[in-house]
Amino acid sequence: MTALLGYQTALLLRSQRWLPPVLLYAAFLFVGVQSGQPVLDSLGWAAAALLPVTAWLVRVCATQEPPAARAVAAAATSPRRVHLASLLAAVACAGALGGVGIVVVALISKPTSADGQIAVALLPAGAAGLLAAGVCVLTGAAVGALCTRPLLHGRGWSIAVTALGALLALVASGSPARYAVTGLVTGSRTGTVHHPVLPLLAAALIAGAATAAACLLSSVRGAVGGGDAS
Repeated sequence: MTALLGYQTALLLRSQRWLPPVLLYAAFLFVGVQSGQPVLDSLGWAAAALLPVTAWLVRVCATQEPPAARAVAAAATSPRRVHLASLLAAVACAGALGGVGIVVVALISKPTSADGQIAVALLPAGAAGLLAAGVCVLTGAAVGALCTRPLLHGRGWSIAVTALGALLALVASGSPARYAVTGLVTGSRTGTVHHPVLPLLAAALIAGAATAAACLLSSVRGAVGGGDAS
């Protein structure tokens, strides 16, 4: 898995396909975060922006490999392991991007409540922001894993469903990402830092289930696809 993960990460970094989601995240931060804004509000925005960006990166990693190269890698290991490595590479890159974004946002924001009357400790706020970012990355990974191959192969349908799924994951009742982001924004009104530990656990379970389903189906469809192609 280490070699596969390095291979998938190298494919992503050498390509130009990582650039649009990274630019999208930068645009989200440029539009929604300004120096001197309340820290918890800014962290909530920065965390929420990671959900669609992660879903996009998962699509990129799941579809970046040429079919012939993917067939060789799958024959050397297994279709399931190859697909898992592509998903993990996307999550790792999204997590690194989110970590940098959260740190930058925390440093340029004002450590106060929304009304500026209550001081907010920066380190606990930053920790809450990182946890919320983790929730959004994992939720976005689940959306991306369920909205691309092997479940959806049509490019148009996959993009449309991914965008819709990312939006619903941010606003739907019961979504871990919504709870994590709402906790930051609500805490900003009172100057209280809420660490979204339970949403993080829920997001991890959802992402794990989605990843397992996608990897299992990649193995089944890979076998079927190979038989048809021959």
